[in-house]
Amino acid sequence: MIGEKFGHVFDRPLKKVAGMITLAPNTLTVTGFVITMAACYALVSNLYIGGILVLLGGVFDILDGVVARVNHKTSRFGAFLDSVLDRYSDALILLAVAWNLANQRNYPGVALCLLTMVGAFLISYSRARAEGLGESCNYGLMERPERIVLISIGAISGYIIPVLWILVILTHVTVVQRIYFVWRTMYEKKND
Repeated sequence: MIGEKFGHVFDRPLKKVAGMITLAPNTLTVTGFVITMAACYALVSNLYIGGILVLLGGVFDILDGVVARVNHKTSRFGAFLDSVLDRYSDALILLAVAWNLANQRNYPGVALCLLTMVGAFLISYSRARAEGLGESCNYGLMERPERIVLISIGAISGYIIPVLWILVILTHVTVVQRIYFVWRTMYEKKND
């Protein structure tokens, strides 16, 4: 939803900063991933610190794309690497939160993490599959930026269980939205 409505909204305000960054966009992508792995380690025992690190990793996730576009260093491999590492990050963040909750014997919370992970993967898969069929599919309520922000808020605030309920519901609603969007788009093209 954020991506669909605002696209590359950070390109303009971060243009000067991005122009000064000499690191390759892929280096920024990997750096963000390493920070996210540190966040996962922290999340297992301390949701607050882990939540802050998840946000920091998210900053690099924004910055790598801005640097690539502003400095004319976009590449198909860079986009591929970013997508793959985003999937690893999504899974490991949710598994780390699940581990934290399992340590507290909060097994319903563990189930919520796993159900959210399934929804997050289906959101990504539905987009990739639609694009494989020649359809664009940046549609839906709960794309990756929204998930990262919500998980961070839940971890930092201590309201991780209510946030996980929101994520479970809205990730699966987003999958249904994407299915309907692709069906409608294909149906309209077929009838033109």
